[in-house]
Amino acid sequence: MEDMPSAKRPASPFTPLDFQLVLLRRMADHNPDLVEDARHTLGVSIADMREANKRWQAMLHSSRSRAAASRYRSVLGAPESVVQRRIGDLDCEALLWPVPLWPDLRFEVLLAPNGAVWNEWLIRAPHARGPLLRTIADLTPWSCTVDETARAFAPARPLEGTAPTRWGLAFTAPDEEGTTRREVVAEFTWGLLQRVAVNG
Repeated sequence: MEDMPSAKRPASPFTPLDFQLVLLRRMADHNPDLVEDARHTLGVSIADMREANKRWQAMLHSSRSRAAASRYRSVLGAPESVVQRRIGDLDCEALLWPVPLWPDLRFEVLLAPNGAVWNEWLIRAPHARGPLLRTIADLTPWSCTVDETARAFAPARPLEGTAPTRWGLAFTAPDEEGTTRREVVAEFTWGLLQRVAVNG
């Protein structure tokens, strides 16, 4: 008797662990050593990380793709908290999820009044203490978020990122001795600092 063709197994659910791998995949370009350490902490392989990113991209570009907010809810579950934010003249809603890799951070999805997603990135958890940012030496990879850096070294000028999940800031900051101010460009992925370039 011939073997019956096996039925195609349904794809396993896309989990919060998979989503963390998506975050890491984008960060690997700048900080492969940090990503490698994080990957070992999570107990996953490089192939797992690539597969998670491949599935995420397929979800984003599928003709049956959910709205962004619904997609995050389906992957991450119910938000840990929902915060009302006033931006200019608009009342917005921020959905926050924990990220086990970074216990002091939250993944934030900012919704416009019509439900459209305005922004999606990592921020400091509401009750967590942020880093003390005084000089260029304090700007180490993964140490701070976009808004923390912008506040510490105001006025900071936003720069267009090289990809949808990347941001940049240009500002001046004291050098390590605190005696001379330098021109700095900081690069962020998913809202988390990846590297800085110092001019002068």
